[in-house]
Amino acid sequence: MTPKVIAMAGKGGTGKTTTSALLIKYLLARTLTPVLAVDADANANLNELLQLDVGMTIGQIRKELKGDLPSGMTRDQFMNMKIQQAIIEESGFDLLVMGQPDGPGCYCSANQYLAMTMDHLAANYRYIVVDNEAGMEHLSRMNLRVIDYLLIISDPSARGILTARRIAEITGPLGLTVKNRYLIVNRAPEPMSVELETKIREAVRESDLPLGGIFPSSDDLIKQEITRNSYLKLAEDVPVVRTAFGAFDKMFA
Repeated sequence: MTPKVIAMAGKGGTGKTTTSALLIKYLLARTLTPVLAVDADANANLNELLQLDVGMTIGQIRKELKGDLPSGMTRDQFMNMKIQQAIIEESGFDLLVMGQPDGPGCYCSANQYLAMTMDHLAANYRYIVVDNEAGMEHLSRMNLRVIDYLLIISDPSARGILTARRIAEITGPLGLTVKNRYLIVNRAPEPMSVELETKIREAVRESDLPLGGIFPSSDDLIKQEITRNSYLKLAEDVPVVRTAFGAFDKMFA
């Protein structure tokens, strides 16, 4: 099985993790499973929106690789074992958290083992959803060089959308092949003014970045986060969920 890779991008605070959680909910609802969710943001919190506890991260495994290995075990065997331990298994999807990036004295060969392991893991999934920080270096480290869908998340402003365009352009230097790019404008006010919607659509035309959807600001999402309840438990008739599902239907049909 060759999985389809869906990666998030966007500057901090635009709602990449929220969109990732809604997308996972969508894939589960449409039985587009199994799904591997990868939290590649150093400030990992996708697990919190899914109400899951994290026991081990890839960053922690990298640190362990710098030390002594168990007797009779190679580094790739150790890496495979540890990644299997780090995977959080749920119904229809698994979660893998990258954790903190390598610091000074980077153990670069760990990334090679990670890439090989991801190649092996990928065959088990129909979709891989990657919640990224603004940079997309993690995609290269995981050997996910072909991105089927890059969802670039922006706040509801013309300036934010032009920033999203610049983020879309950095995939080239990383050697990533992106088949489809979409802009998602997140946390839009309701009702949205005609002037704001006009500016958004003008900016979309200028940036040559297709508009995937405009997601409304949502008290339901805020309540789920404050009460530490999973976004997966939200009803499908909640306005932001209904809007997201409609957008995803058009993008992934």
